[in-house]
Amino acid sequence: MTLNFNKKTNLYEEEFYHYELQDVSEPQLYRDMFPYDDVPRVFFNQRLVPMNVVDNAFITDTTFRDGQQSLPPFKVEHIVKLYDLMHKLDGDTGLIRQTEFFLYTKRDREAVEKCLSRGYKYPHVTGWIRAVESDFKLVKEMGLKETGILTSVSDYHIFLKLKWTRKQALENYLKVVRASLDNGIIPRCHFEDITRADIYGFVIPFARELMKLSKEYNMPVKIRACDTMGYGIAIAGASLPRNTHGIIYGLNKHADVPSEWLEWHGHNDFYRGLTNASHAWLYGCSAANGAWLGIGERTGNTPIEALIMEYLAFRGRAGKENIDTTVITEIADYMRGEMGVEIPGNRPFVGKNFNLTKAGIHADGISKSEEIYNIFDTDKILNRPPMVGITDKSGTAGIAYWVNNYFKIPAGEKVSKDSEGVKNIKSAVDREYDGERTIGISDEEMTVFTKTYLSDIYTKYSKNAG
Repeated sequence: MTLNFNKKTNLYEEEFYHYELQDVSEPQLYRDMFPYDDVPRVFFNQRLVPMNVVDNAFITDTTFRDGQQSLPPFKVEHIVKLYDLMHKLDGDTGLIRQTEFFLYTKRDREAVEKCLSRGYKYPHVTGWIRAVESDFKLVKEMGLKETGILTSVSDYHIFLKLKWTRKQALENYLKVVRASLDNGIIPRCHFEDITRADIYGFVIPFARELMKLSKEYNMPVKIRACDTMGYGIAIAGASLPRNTHGIIYGLNKHADVPSEWLEWHGHNDFYRGLTNASHAWLYGCSAANGAWLGIGERTGNTPIEALIMEYLAFRGRAGKENIDTTVITEIADYMRGEMGVEIPGNRPFVGKNFNLTKAGIHADGISKSEEIYNIFDTDKILNRPPMVGITDKSGTAGIAYWVNNYFKIPAGEKVSKDSEGVKNIKSAVDREYDGERTIGISDEEMTVFTKTYLSDIYTKYSKNAG
Protein backbone atom coordinates (compact mmCIF):
# COMPACT_ATOMS: atom_id res chain seq x y z
CA MET A 1 0.00 0.00 0.00
CA THR A 2 1.16 3.53 -0.80
CA LEU A 3 -0.16 6.79 0.58
CA ASN A 4 -0.68 9.75 -1.75
CA PHE A 5 -1.88 13.29 -1.10
CA ASN A 6 -4.71 14.14 -3.50
CA LYS A 7 -4.57 17.87 -4.25
CA LYS A 8 -8.12 17.85 -5.56
CA THR A 9 -9.68 16.34 -2.43
CA ASN A 10 -6.95 17.65 -0.08
CA LEU A 11 -6.81 14.25 1.57
CA TYR A 12 -4.26 11.48 1.96
CA GLU A 13 -5.62 8.54 0.01
CA GLU A 14 -4.59 4.89 -0.04
CA GLU A 15 -3.46 3.28 -3.26
CA PHE A 16 -3.44 -0.50 -2.93
CA TYR A 17 -3.07 -1.66 -6.49
CA HIS A 18 -1.87 -0.55 -9.91
CA TYR A 19 -3.92 -2.23 -12.60
CA GLU A 20 -2.01 -4.07 -15.31
CA LEU A 21 -3.22 -5.49 -18.61
CA GLN A 22 -4.95 -8.85 -18.28
CA ASP A 23 -4.22 -10.55 -21.60
CA VAL A 24 -6.93 -13.21 -21.45
CA SER A 25 -7.16 -16.10 -23.90
CA GLU A 26 -10.96 -15.96 -24.18
CA PRO A 27 -13.09 -12.82 -24.55
CA GLN A 28 -14.98 -11.50 -21.54
CA LEU A 29 -18.49 -10.98 -22.88
CA TYR A 30 -20.41 -10.67 -19.57
CA ARG A 31 -23.07 -13.10 -20.75
CA ASP A 32 -25.05 -12.90 -17.49
CA MET A 33 -25.37 -9.15 -18.00
CA PHE A 34 -25.72 -9.21 -21.80
CA PRO A 35 -27.58 -12.46 -22.64
CA TYR A 36 -28.49 -11.17 -26.15
CA ASP A 37 -31.60 -13.37 -26.30
CA ASP A 38 -33.18 -11.19 -23.61
CA VAL A 39 -33.10 -7.60 -22.35
CA PRO A 40 -29.65 -6.68 -20.89
CA ARG A 41 -29.67 -6.88 -17.11
CA VAL A 42 -28.63 -4.29 -14.55
CA PHE A 43 -26.51 -5.77 -11.76
CA PHE A 44 -25.71 -4.10 -8.45
CA ASN A 45 -22.66 -4.53 -6.25
CA GLN A 46 -23.60 -1.62 -3.94
CA ARG A 47 -20.17 -0.02 -4.35
CA LEU A 48 -20.53 3.73 -4.28
CA VAL A 49 -18.04 6.24 -5.62
CA PRO A 50 -17.91 9.91 -4.62
CA MET A 51 -19.46 12.64 -6.68
CA ASN A 52 -16.68 14.73 -8.19
CA VAL A 53 -18.24 17.70 -9.95
CA VAL A 54 -15.89 19.13 -12.55
CA ASP A 55 -14.62 22.70 -12.41
CA ASN A 56 -15.08 23.27 -16.13
CA ALA A 57 -17.95 21.46 -17.83
CA PHE A 58 -18.40 21.87 -21.57
CA ILE A 59 -20.01 20.31 -24.65
CA THR A 60 -18.43 18.76 -27.72
CA ASP A 61 -20.20 18.16 -31.01
CA THR A 62 -20.33 15.07 -33.23
CA THR A 63 -23.10 16.20 -35.61
CA PHE A 64 -20.76 16.07 -38.61
CA ARG A 65 -19.32 12.66 -37.68
CA ASP A 66 -21.58 10.28 -35.73
CA GLY A 67 -24.66 12.37 -36.44
CA GLN A 68 -24.09 12.58 -40.18
CA GLN A 69 -23.50 8.85 -40.60
CA SER A 70 -27.16 8.20 -39.74
CA LEU A 71 -28.44 10.42 -42.57
CA PRO A 72 -27.72 11.12 -46.23
CA PRO A 73 -24.39 12.98 -46.53
CA PHE A 74 -24.63 16.64 -45.61
CA LYS A 75 -23.84 19.23 -48.25
CA VAL A 76 -20.80 21.39 -47.59
CA GLU A 77 -22.95 24.52 -47.31
CA HIS A 78 -25.12 22.78 -44.71
CA ILE A 79 -22.11 21.90 -42.57
CA VAL A 80 -20.66 25.39 -42.79
CA LYS A 81 -24.01 26.99 -41.92
CA LEU A 82 -24.45 24.75 -38.87
CA TYR A 83 -20.89 25.51 -37.82
CA ASP A 84 -21.64 29.24 -38.11
CA LEU A 85 -24.79 28.82 -36.02
CA MET A 86 -22.94 26.86 -33.33
CA HIS A 87 -20.39 29.65 -33.12
CA LYS A 88 -23.18 32.22 -32.88
CA LEU A 89 -24.87 30.27 -30.08
CA ASP A 90 -21.61 29.77 -28.17
CA GLY A 91 -20.71 33.45 -28.23
CA ASP A 92 -17.00 32.67 -27.72
CA THR A 93 -17.73 31.23 -24.28
CA GLY A 94 -16.31 27.78 -25.01
CA LEU A 95 -19.46 26.00 -23.88
CA ILE A 96 -19.54 24.25 -27.27
CA ARG A 97 -15.82 23.58 -27.19
CA GLN A 98 -15.17 21.58 -30.35
CA THR A 99 -16.65 19.63 -33.21
CA GLU A 100 -15.34 16.64 -35.16
CA PHE A 101 -15.27 15.68 -38.82
CA PHE A 102 -14.73 12.65 -40.99
CA LEU A 103 -11.79 13.23 -43.35
CA TYR A 104 -12.32 10.47 -45.91
CA THR A 105 -14.18 12.14 -48.78
CA LYS A 106 -13.55 15.25 -50.84
CA ARG A 107 -16.76 16.70 -49.39
CA ASP A 108 -15.54 16.10 -45.82
CA ARG A 109 -12.22 17.79 -46.46
CA GLU A 110 -13.80 20.76 -48.24
CA ALA A 111 -16.13 21.28 -45.28
CA VAL A 112 -13.18 21.18 -42.86
CA GLU A 113 -11.25 23.71 -44.93
CA LYS A 114 -14.18 26.13 -45.09
CA CYS A 115 -14.91 25.85 -41.38
CA LEU A 116 -11.23 26.39 -40.53
CA SER A 117 -11.19 29.45 -42.77
CA ARG A 118 -13.78 31.07 -40.52
CA GLY A 119 -11.07 31.51 -37.88
CA TYR A 120 -13.46 31.02 -34.96
CA LYS A 121 -12.08 30.39 -31.49
CA TYR A 122 -14.98 28.01 -30.77
CA PRO A 123 -15.91 25.37 -31.69
CA HIS A 124 -12.45 23.91 -32.42
CA VAL A 125 -12.34 21.81 -35.59
CA THR A 126 -11.02 18.28 -34.98
CA GLY A 127 -10.81 15.08 -36.99
CA TRP A 128 -11.71 11.42 -36.54
CA ILE A 129 -9.74 8.42 -37.81
CA ARG A 130 -9.33 4.72 -37.27
CA ALA A 131 -6.29 3.46 -35.36
CA VAL A 132 -4.23 2.92 -38.49
CA GLU A 133 -1.27 4.99 -39.59
CA SER A 134 -2.58 5.47 -43.15
CA ASP A 135 -5.57 7.39 -41.77
CA PHE A 136 -3.27 9.60 -39.76
CA LYS A 137 -1.85 11.07 -42.97
CA LEU A 138 -5.24 12.70 -43.57
CA VAL A 139 -5.02 14.58 -40.28
CA LYS A 140 -1.56 15.90 -41.15
CA GLU A 141 -2.68 17.00 -44.60
CA MET A 142 -5.62 18.95 -43.15
CA GLY A 143 -3.39 20.68 -40.60
CA LEU A 144 -5.61 19.80 -37.64
CA LYS A 145 -4.37 20.21 -34.08
CA GLU A 146 -6.43 17.34 -32.63
CA THR A 147 -7.96 14.14 -33.87
CA GLY A 148 -10.13 11.40 -32.52
CA ILE A 149 -8.70 7.89 -32.90
CA LEU A 150 -10.96 4.85 -32.79
CA THR A 151 -9.56 2.59 -30.06
CA SER A 152 -12.18 -0.06 -29.31
CA VAL A 153 -11.91 -1.43 -25.77
CA SER A 154 -14.46 -4.22 -25.32
CA ASP A 155 -13.64 -7.83 -26.09
CA TYR A 156 -16.64 -7.80 -28.41
CA HIS A 157 -14.56 -5.54 -30.64
CA ILE A 158 -11.02 -6.68 -29.84
CA PHE A 159 -11.68 -10.41 -30.22
CA LEU A 160 -14.80 -10.65 -32.38
CA LYS A 161 -14.31 -7.72 -34.80
CA LEU A 162 -10.57 -7.00 -34.92
CA LYS A 163 -9.47 -10.60 -34.26
CA TRP A 164 -6.72 -9.41 -31.90
CA THR A 165 -5.68 -10.21 -28.38
CA ARG A 166 -5.83 -7.49 -25.77
CA LYS A 167 -2.05 -7.15 -25.90
CA GLN A 168 -2.11 -6.72 -29.66
CA ALA A 169 -4.84 -4.12 -29.37
CA LEU A 170 -2.86 -2.19 -26.78
CA GLU A 171 0.31 -2.26 -28.84
CA ASN A 172 -1.43 -1.25 -32.07
CA TYR A 173 -3.33 1.60 -30.43
CA LEU A 174 -0.25 2.99 -28.68
CA LYS A 175 1.67 2.95 -31.96
CA VAL A 176 -0.84 5.27 -33.64
CA VAL A 177 -1.13 7.51 -30.56
CA ARG A 178 2.64 7.88 -30.51
CA ALA A 179 2.58 8.80 -34.20
CA SER A 180 0.07 11.53 -33.42
CA LEU A 181 2.22 12.89 -30.61
CA ASP A 182 5.35 12.72 -32.78
CA ASN A 183 3.60 15.14 -35.14
CA GLY A 184 2.44 17.50 -32.41
CA ILE A 185 -1.23 16.54 -32.84
CA ILE A 186 -3.32 15.93 -29.72
CA PRO A 187 -4.80 12.42 -29.82
CA ARG A 188 -8.31 11.81 -28.49
CA CYS A 189 -8.70 8.08 -27.96
CA HIS A 190 -12.27 6.90 -28.46
CA PHE A 191 -12.75 4.01 -26.03
CA GLU A 192 -15.46 2.40 -28.13
CA ASP A 193 -17.96 0.13 -26.34
CA ILE A 194 -16.63 0.96 -22.90
CA THR A 195 -19.86 -0.17 -21.19
CA ARG A 196 -19.16 -3.76 -22.25
CA ALA A 197 -15.40 -3.64 -21.60
CA ASP A 198 -13.26 -5.12 -18.85
CA ILE A 199 -12.69 -1.87 -16.97
CA TYR A 200 -9.87 -2.99 -14.71
CA GLY A 201 -8.47 -5.70 -17.00
CA PHE A 202 -8.06 -3.52 -20.10
CA VAL A 203 -9.56 -0.01 -19.92
CA ILE A 204 -7.63 1.27 -16.89
CA PRO A 205 -4.30 -0.32 -17.93
CA PHE A 206 -4.69 1.16 -21.42
CA ALA A 207 -5.52 4.59 -20.01
CA ARG A 208 -2.46 4.40 -17.71
CA GLU A 209 -0.23 3.74 -20.72
CA LEU A 210 -1.74 6.75 -22.47
CA MET A 211 -0.99 8.93 -19.45
CA LYS A 212 2.64 7.73 -19.55
CA LEU A 213 2.84 8.88 -23.17
CA SER A 214 1.32 12.20 -22.17
CA LYS A 215 4.09 12.75 -19.62
CA GLU A 216 6.76 11.61 -22.06
CA TYR A 217 5.64 14.10 -24.72
CA ASN A 218 4.35 16.77 -22.33
CA MET A 219 1.13 16.86 -24.35
CA PRO A 220 -2.51 16.07 -23.53
CA VAL A 221 -3.81 12.65 -24.45
CA LYS A 222 -7.59 12.78 -24.25
CA ILE A 223 -9.99 9.90 -23.69
CA ARG A 224 -13.56 9.69 -24.92
CA ALA A 225 -15.57 7.11 -22.98
CA CYS A 226 -17.97 5.82 -25.63
CA ASP A 227 -21.22 4.24 -24.48
CA THR A 228 -21.57 2.93 -28.02
CA MET A 229 -24.67 0.80 -27.45
CA GLY A 230 -26.35 2.95 -24.80
CA TYR A 231 -25.81 0.39 -22.01
CA GLY A 232 -24.58 2.96 -19.47
CA ILE A 233 -26.35 3.13 -16.12
CA ALA A 234 -26.20 6.29 -14.01
CA ILE A 235 -27.51 4.64 -10.85
CA ALA A 236 -25.57 4.53 -7.59
CA GLY A 237 -24.39 1.03 -6.73
CA ALA A 238 -24.77 -0.43 -10.23
CA SER A 239 -22.03 -2.83 -11.30
CA LEU A 240 -19.34 -2.27 -13.87
CA PRO A 241 -18.95 -2.17 -16.78
CA ARG A 242 -22.32 -0.43 -17.11
CA ASN A 243 -21.97 2.01 -14.21
CA THR A 244 -21.27 5.51 -15.56
CA HIS A 245 -20.09 6.71 -12.15
CA GLY A 246 -17.64 3.83 -11.78
CA ILE A 247 -16.18 4.25 -15.27
CA ILE A 248 -15.39 7.93 -14.76
CA TYR A 249 -14.14 7.30 -11.22
CA GLY A 250 -11.81 4.56 -12.42
CA LEU A 251 -10.34 6.72 -15.18
CA ASN A 252 -9.87 9.66 -12.80
CA LYS A 253 -8.66 7.76 -9.75
CA HIS A 254 -6.83 4.69 -10.99
CA ALA A 255 -5.56 5.92 -14.36
CA ASP A 256 -4.91 9.54 -13.29
CA VAL A 257 -6.72 10.98 -16.31
CA PRO A 258 -7.45 14.68 -15.65
CA SER A 259 -11.12 15.59 -15.88
CA GLU A 260 -10.46 18.12 -18.63
CA TRP A 261 -9.09 15.31 -20.82
CA LEU A 262 -12.13 13.13 -20.28
CA GLU A 263 -15.23 13.09 -22.47
CA TRP A 264 -18.47 11.09 -22.35
CA HIS A 265 -20.09 9.98 -25.60
CA GLY A 266 -23.47 8.34 -25.18
CA HIS A 267 -26.23 6.81 -27.26
CA ASN A 268 -29.91 6.70 -26.47
CA ASP A 269 -30.79 3.04 -27.09
CA PHE A 270 -32.30 2.69 -23.60
CA TYR A 271 -33.45 6.33 -23.15
CA ARG A 272 -30.43 7.08 -20.93
CA GLY A 273 -28.36 9.33 -23.19
CA LEU A 274 -28.88 12.64 -21.39
CA THR A 275 -28.86 11.14 -17.89
CA ASN A 276 -25.53 9.42 -18.46
CA ALA A 277 -23.97 12.56 -19.94
CA SER A 278 -25.07 14.80 -17.08
CA HIS A 279 -23.88 12.25 -14.51
CA ALA A 280 -20.52 12.11 -16.27
CA TRP A 281 -20.22 15.84 -15.55
CA LEU A 282 -21.15 15.25 -11.93
CA TYR A 283 -18.66 12.43 -11.42
CA GLY A 284 -15.50 13.89 -12.91
CA CYS A 285 -15.76 14.16 -16.72
CA SER A 286 -15.49 17.66 -18.18
CA ALA A 287 -16.80 17.06 -21.70
CA ALA A 288 -20.21 15.77 -22.73
CA ASN A 289 -20.43 14.83 -26.39
CA GLY A 290 -23.62 15.07 -28.44
CA ALA A 291 -25.23 15.87 -31.77
CA TRP A 292 -27.86 18.40 -32.74
CA LEU A 293 -31.42 17.07 -32.49
CA GLY A 294 -29.97 13.84 -31.11
CA ILE A 295 -29.17 12.52 -34.58
CA GLY A 296 -26.73 9.64 -34.87
CA GLU A 297 -26.35 5.91 -35.23
CA ARG A 298 -29.53 3.92 -34.42
CA THR A 299 -31.37 5.86 -31.68
CA GLY A 300 -28.93 8.73 -31.89
CA ASN A 301 -26.55 10.65 -29.68
CA THR A 302 -27.24 12.86 -26.69
CA PRO A 303 -29.02 15.97 -28.06
CA ILE A 304 -26.83 19.07 -27.79
CA GLU A 305 -29.89 21.26 -27.21
CA ALA A 306 -30.63 19.13 -24.14
CA LEU A 307 -27.01 19.35 -22.93
CA ILE A 308 -27.17 23.14 -23.16
CA MET A 309 -30.29 23.23 -20.97
CA GLU A 310 -28.72 20.73 -18.56
CA TYR A 311 -25.59 22.87 -18.28
CA LEU A 312 -27.60 26.03 -17.58
CA ALA A 313 -29.63 24.14 -14.98
CA PHE A 314 -26.46 23.10 -13.14
CA ARG A 315 -24.30 26.19 -13.62
CA GLY A 316 -26.45 29.10 -14.73
CA ARG A 317 -25.02 31.76 -17.05
CA ALA A 318 -22.18 33.11 -14.90
CA GLY A 319 -19.20 33.48 -17.20
CA LYS A 320 -21.35 32.33 -20.12
CA GLU A 321 -23.52 35.41 -20.53
CA ASN A 322 -22.95 35.47 -24.30
CA ILE A 323 -24.68 32.13 -24.87
CA ASP A 324 -27.61 32.77 -27.22
CA THR A 325 -30.11 29.97 -26.64
CA THR A 326 -32.50 31.36 -29.27
CA VAL A 327 -30.09 29.94 -31.85
CA ILE A 328 -31.31 26.49 -30.83
CA THR A 329 -34.52 27.34 -32.68
CA GLU A 330 -32.56 28.67 -35.67
CA ILE A 331 -30.61 25.41 -35.88
CA ALA A 332 -33.75 23.28 -35.61
CA ASP A 333 -35.53 25.35 -38.26
CA TYR A 334 -32.53 25.15 -40.58
CA MET A 335 -32.08 21.40 -40.20
CA ARG A 336 -35.80 20.82 -40.71
CA GLY A 337 -36.39 23.29 -43.51
CA GLU A 338 -33.14 23.30 -45.49
CA MET A 339 -31.67 19.87 -44.72
CA GLY A 340 -34.88 17.84 -44.55
CA VAL A 341 -34.18 16.39 -41.10
CA GLU A 342 -37.38 15.08 -39.55
CA ILE A 343 -37.97 16.30 -35.99
CA PRO A 344 -40.68 14.52 -33.98
CA GLY A 345 -43.35 17.00 -32.95
CA ASN A 346 -43.01 16.14 -29.26
CA ARG A 347 -39.22 16.54 -29.16
CA PRO A 348 -38.28 18.80 -26.21
CA PHE A 349 -37.15 22.33 -27.13
CA VAL A 350 -37.16 21.75 -30.93
CA GLY A 351 -40.35 19.81 -31.80
CA LYS A 352 -43.25 21.79 -33.23
CA ASN A 353 -45.51 20.70 -30.35
CA PHE A 354 -42.97 21.16 -27.55
CA ASN A 355 -44.74 24.19 -26.05
CA LEU A 356 -48.11 23.75 -27.75
CA THR A 357 -51.23 22.74 -25.87
CA LYS A 358 -54.47 21.39 -27.29
CA ALA A 359 -56.35 21.23 -24.00
CA GLY A 360 -58.81 24.06 -23.39
CA ILE A 361 -58.19 24.11 -19.66
CA HIS A 362 -54.44 24.51 -20.27
CA ALA A 363 -55.00 27.27 -22.80
CA ASP A 364 -57.23 29.04 -20.30
CA GLY A 365 -54.44 28.82 -17.73
CA ILE A 366 -51.81 30.12 -20.17
CA SER A 367 -54.04 33.06 -21.12
CA LYS A 368 -54.10 34.07 -17.45
CA SER A 369 -50.41 33.38 -16.74
CA GLU A 370 -47.98 31.62 -19.06
CA GLU A 371 -46.09 30.18 -16.10
CA ILE A 372 -48.99 27.90 -15.24
CA TYR A 373 -48.43 25.61 -18.25
CA ASN A 374 -45.17 26.79 -19.90
CA ILE A 375 -41.88 25.33 -18.63
CA PHE A 376 -40.03 28.67 -18.82
CA ASP A 377 -40.23 31.84 -20.88
CA THR A 378 -39.91 29.99 -24.17
CA ASP A 379 -40.29 33.24 -26.13
CA LYS A 380 -37.26 34.80 -24.44
CA ILE A 381 -35.06 31.69 -24.19
CA LEU A 382 -35.90 29.98 -27.49
CA ASN A 383 -37.76 32.65 -29.48
CA ARG A 384 -40.83 30.41 -29.34
CA PRO A 385 -43.90 31.78 -27.58
CA PRO A 386 -46.31 29.17 -26.20
CA MET A 387 -48.90 28.05 -28.72
CA VAL A 388 -52.22 26.24 -28.76
CA GLY A 389 -53.45 23.74 -31.33
CA ILE A 390 -57.17 23.67 -32.01
CA THR A 391 -59.11 20.42 -31.66
CA ASP A 392 -62.49 19.46 -30.23
CA LYS A 393 -60.86 19.70 -26.76
CA SER A 394 -59.69 23.32 -27.10
CA GLY A 395 -62.83 25.13 -26.00
CA THR A 396 -63.41 28.85 -26.28
CA ALA A 397 -60.35 29.55 -24.11
CA GLY A 398 -58.08 27.75 -26.56
CA ILE A 399 -59.64 29.48 -29.54
CA ALA A 400 -59.32 32.93 -27.97
CA TYR A 401 -55.68 32.25 -27.08
CA TRP A 402 -54.96 31.05 -30.63
CA VAL A 403 -56.49 34.18 -32.19
CA ASN A 404 -54.69 36.56 -29.83
CA ASN A 405 -51.37 34.80 -30.23
CA TYR A 406 -51.47 34.05 -33.95
CA PHE A 407 -52.43 37.60 -34.89
CA LYS A 408 -50.23 39.15 -32.16
CA ILE A 409 -53.08 41.24 -30.80
CA PRO A 410 -51.81 43.80 -28.25
CA ALA A 411 -52.90 43.96 -24.64
CA GLY A 412 -56.16 45.86 -24.19
CA GLU A 413 -57.53 44.66 -27.50
CA LYS A 414 -57.31 40.89 -27.06
CA VAL A 415 -60.48 38.94 -27.75
CA SER A 416 -62.23 37.28 -24.85
CA LYS A 417 -63.23 33.63 -24.71
CA ASP A 418 -66.76 34.92 -24.03
CA SER A 419 -66.97 37.03 -27.20
CA GLU A 420 -69.63 36.14 -29.73
CA GLY A 421 -67.10 35.69 -32.51
CA VAL A 422 -65.07 33.18 -30.50
CA LYS A 423 -68.22 31.26 -29.64
CA ASN A 424 -69.12 31.14 -33.33
CA ILE A 425 -65.66 29.78 -34.18
CA LYS A 426 -66.15 27.18 -31.43
CA SER A 427 -69.43 26.13 -33.06
CA ALA A 428 -67.69 25.86 -36.45
CA VAL A 429 -64.98 23.68 -34.92
CA ASP A 430 -67.58 21.49 -33.22
CA ARG A 431 -69.36 20.97 -36.55
CA GLU A 432 -66.12 19.68 -38.03
CA TYR A 433 -65.79 17.03 -35.33
CA ASP A 434 -69.49 16.17 -35.38
CA GLY A 435 -68.71 15.04 -38.91
CA GLU A 436 -66.23 12.49 -37.53
CA ARG A 437 -63.14 14.55 -38.15
CA THR A 438 -60.09 13.14 -36.32
CA ILE A 439 -57.26 15.56 -37.13
CA GLY A 440 -56.58 18.98 -35.66
CA ILE A 441 -57.77 22.27 -37.16
CA SER A 442 -54.97 23.82 -39.20
CA ASP A 443 -53.76 27.41 -38.87
CA GLU A 444 -55.06 28.05 -42.37
CA GLU A 445 -58.54 26.87 -41.40
CA MET A 446 -58.46 28.92 -38.22
CA THR A 447 -57.48 31.96 -40.26
CA VAL A 448 -60.59 31.49 -42.43
CA PHE A 449 -62.75 31.10 -39.32
CA THR A 450 -61.27 34.30 -37.88
CA LYS A 451 -61.90 36.19 -41.10
CA THR A 452 -65.49 34.92 -41.10
CA TYR A 453 -66.48 35.36 -37.45
CA LEU A 454 -64.05 38.03 -36.22
CA SER A 455 -63.80 40.13 -39.36
CA ASP A 456 -62.80 43.35 -37.54
CA ILE A 457 -59.90 41.56 -35.80
CA TYR A 458 -58.83 39.94 -39.06
CA THR A 459 -58.92 43.21 -41.01
CA LYS A 460 -56.87 45.03 -38.38
CA TYR A 461 -54.29 42.38 -37.52
CA SER A 462 -54.00 39.96 -40.46
CA LYS A 463 -50.68 41.56 -41.36
CA ASN A 464 -49.28 40.16 -38.05
CA ALA A 465 -50.35 36.61 -38.77
CA GLY A 466 -48.02 33.69 -38.14
